Amino acid sequence: MNRLSDMQLLVDAADLGSLSSAGRRAGLSPAAASACVQRIEAALGARLFERTTRQLRLTDEGRIYVASCRVAIETMREAERVVRSGTEQVSGTLRVSAPSDLGRNLLVHILDRFMARYPEVRIVLTLSDSLSRFVPDDVDVAVRVGALEDTDLVARRLASSWRVVCASPACIAAHGMPEQPSDLSELPTLVITTNAGPRNEWRIGDTVVRVRRYHECTDSEVIRTWAVLGRGFAYRQLWAVANDVREGRLVLVHPDTWSAPAPIHAMYHANTFQPPRVRRFVDFLQEEMAAALPGEALDGLSVPGHAREA
Repeated sequence: MNRLSDMQLLVDAADLGSLSSAGRRAGLSPAAASACVQRIEAALGARLFERTTRQLRLTDEGRIYVASCRVAIETMREAERVVRSGTEQVSGTLRVSAPSDLGRNLLVHILDRFMARYPEVRIVLTLSDSLSRFVPDDVDVAVRVGALEDTDLVARRLASSWRVVCASPACIAAHGMPEQPSDLSELPTLVITTNAGPRNEWRIGDTVVRVRRYHECTDSEVIRTWAVLGRGFAYRQLWAVANDVREGRLVLVHPDTWSAPAPIHAMYHANTFQPPRVRRFVDFLQEEMAAALPGEALDGLSVPGHAREA
């Protein structure tokens, strides 16, 4: 229990920005709180906080360690709740991360149904177009699209995602319909940029095309809007552009031969004890994704449809 108390002191100090305030919350004097942190740092062989007269700031090592402390504290609290209640009560905070397109178009509706079923669960959702396969320690479940790298994480396959080349009717009228994937290299295109740089290499079937004439943006929604406005060809997930295609704002380019599935996985840490909310959410997510995104074929636009949205 002393170790958990130490962890809580570190978390409070990081949240409050003050070691004295964290000590008072724990019933410790400022000197005792400072001695506790120094003892932890000595045991770890690393500084966790940068201390000045005006502020307390986590070091890089401190951010890593405090994130793990949060997970450990929450896991222990969840275990205590389960044992005390004698049931698998689904409650507490569930931290989820996902790509922006997936979050806006599919996950937000799945989470809404999950919240309705489990009202005692608090959701913290992080969406980004720069997410990697890495899952931070303070995320319970990460939804990732595409092939997985070697990892110690647990990865459960949820469904297949379809990426398609699309453009507005005006763009196709102005530049013509490409006949071969290589034609895209000289056509105006729209590219997502991440921390690793612009994603200007598009894998279409067995061909990898490096597009050269492109506008780029870090926001996938801007890419979709530019495509609708006729600024170029885009390579997007079908769920992100399905409504535009249905309503004629975008046209799919050779969807039968240029589109291919990519797996969607739920990834989480291989903890011995998984809180009920995590296990229930992954099960729920798999069921919902399998229903929303059947993986056999494009089947027109029924694959990413929103027929189940409330």
